[in-house]
Amino acid sequence: MRQKILDLLSGKKVDFPPAFSGLIHVTAEGLQSEGLIFHETHKDAQKMAKAAASTFKLSGLPSASLPLDLYVEAEALGGQINFRENAEFEFPQVSKAGFESVKELTTEITEITEILKRGRIKLVCDAIRLLKDDVGKDVVISGVIPGPYTLLLLVVEAGKMFVEMKKEPAAITEALLHLSSLLAEVGTSYRNAGADFITIHDMGGSPAFIGPAKYEQFVLPAEKLLIEKLPKPRVLSVCGNVTKSLHLLAQIGADAVSIDQTVDLAAARLALKDTLLFGNLDPVKTLYQGDSAQVAESVVGAREAGVDAIWPGCDLVIQTPIQNIQSMKKA
Repeated sequence: MRQKILDLLSGKKVDFPPAFSGLIHVTAEGLQSEGLIFHETHKDAQKMAKAAASTFKLSGLPSASLPLDLYVEAEALGGQINFRENAEFEFPQVSKAGFESVKELTTEITEITEILKRGRIKLVCDAIRLLKDDVGKDVVISGVIPGPYTLLLLVVEAGKMFVEMKKEPAAITEALLHLSSLLAEVGTSYRNAGADFITIHDMGGSPAFIGPAKYEQFVLPAEKLLIEKLPKPRVLSVCGNVTKSLHLLAQIGADAVSIDQTVDLAAARLALKDTLLFGNLDPVKTLYQGDSAQVAESVVGAREAGVDAIWPGCDLVIQTPIQNIQSMKKA
């Protein structure tokens, strides 16, 4: 199955849409099977690799993704991260942005080589190498990075950023292009460490969040630059109902686009006819709260609608039952 997925990502035809994920898909059952505490996995390469491999080891789903949070680059840019040490299965959060304004960010982001040495970027690369040694013959490994606009939301105080978008749009555009260059270097580092492809998880930069007009003005040029600089294959994951913006996503140049459960699959297939389409199982109502029969029904529906691969619509809820992931793989 690993080779079939690699063939698909490289543009070759495969006999049926495989089920896997390039988004974060670690589970409570997987963590417990390895004796891991979730908040500790973000700071230890061996624990991070074990956590990422655990879903495959329990379910057989032929994929693994690292890192296990979207805040690696924000941390390297000076953001303060709350790793939720007092919570059992909660993702980290940015507790304080690294910059008060976009202009301040732009003056500090010129030395990309130095930024790459900060925070957990090297640790994630080490974890990818360990993951590759452990299960790399059986799974495809995704290196997950945020999109440039999502990263901007994480590193600049949001209220001031939105004011700058109105008053100084050129400064926003410049900052996003700088962030794209940084993210391209991070993604390339992940590929060099052993990741098979890169998933750009632009949650905050989705046209469903920012609106089609602002997406076209600010996000699209930055995403295009990022994709141009990243080695293939490159998957763009967008959240929310982007049905009315599919024509914009078709311009990005991604090798594949991953959409969530709110998107009209038939419209997506029509708009993205030259791009691989991944999706779009509901990670909450179907994979987390549903049963095996509901998962199987959703998989069949997605295949009939013409997806090229079965993916969850977003990161998995950590408490997602392994049995439902098994059903996603088998249906």
